[in-house]
Amino acid sequence: MASQDWFDKDFYKVLGVSKDVSEAELKKTYRKLARKYHPDSNPGDPAAEAKFKEISEAHSVLSDPEQRKEYDQIRAMGTGARFTAPGASGQGGFDDVFGGMFGGQAGGQRYTFQQGGQGGFDDVFGGLFGNGRFGTASGGFRGYGGPTRGHDVTAHTTIDFVTATKGETISLQAADGKPFKVKIPAGVADGQKIKLRGKGQPSPDGGEAGDIVLTVTVRKHPVFERDGLNLRVTVPITFTEAALGATIEVPTLGGDPVKLRVAPGTPSGRVLRVKGRGVQTAKGTGDLLAVVQVAVPSHLSTEAKEALEAFAEKLPDENPREDLLAKARG
Repeated sequence: MASQDWFDKDFYKVLGVSKDVSEAELKKTYRKLARKYHPDSNPGDPAAEAKFKEISEAHSVLSDPEQRKEYDQIRAMGTGARFTAPGASGQGGFDDVFGGMFGGQAGGQRYTFQQGGQGGFDDVFGGLFGNGRFGTASGGFRGYGGPTRGHDVTAHTTIDFVTATKGETISLQAADGKPFKVKIPAGVADGQKIKLRGKGQPSPDGGEAGDIVLTVTVRKHPVFERDGLNLRVTVPITFTEAALGATIEVPTLGGDPVKLRVAPGTPSGRVLRVKGRGVQTAKGTGDLLAVVQVAVPSHLSTEAKEALEAFAEKLPDENPREDLLAKARG
């Protein structure tokens, strides 16, 4: 992203968070928005795709402590400033901003800025903050911050659910056609970014190479879904199994099914937990969460219908919705 964009883009507003948002809350908010606007959830919706890219860009900057600090400084410095082309009339142009920084006056010496390259807009800011890193192209103001850092390169890849869960080393092709390998860590989340240091564009003057910032999209699984480090699966059971209890088989990801005991009187929505059969990462291991769903038969024979009606007559005369209706009435 070009450095100039940071003056105009309010990343906090894009994500709907305050400027003092914590790292944990920022991550939670981004995941919620990413799920909502992800292209897989909104096929053929260009507006959702554009929004997804916008929130991904905002999160990429604010989730990196160094970039967030630089972004806040740049935004604070640019607040209330107008930027006009050299030679334009009025005050509040580039000369006003930089004249104040270097002790000059508006209308005095003119400065020329360009995106990227040597001696450009990015170089000036890299020198001001003294850390040789800003946006996608970083480096020093010629003679002050040292060699110019190469540009970062953004890339995207789509992987299957199992690869995201287990982790794997995959091969990708760079823009110049050269292959490179990426280690996908176990438990990588949909929309997560992986930074490959030094794999981006080379420096034009012998400095540090840029990075490749890889955004990962994870395909949905037909049976399982992620819940943090846990895996969630919906398991249908019959009315008889729910009422009388039963031992059922539940699938696991990449392994043999496990047997679970369903207690008598189990309702729909109850969660049965299998310890240690979720996502395994260096930070911990999740569980398998089996969500029970009572399956109702769509067709009944005459005999089955009569038997069910006889069963209903023997049940207590009570309304299971009575408490719900009472609470709704207040």
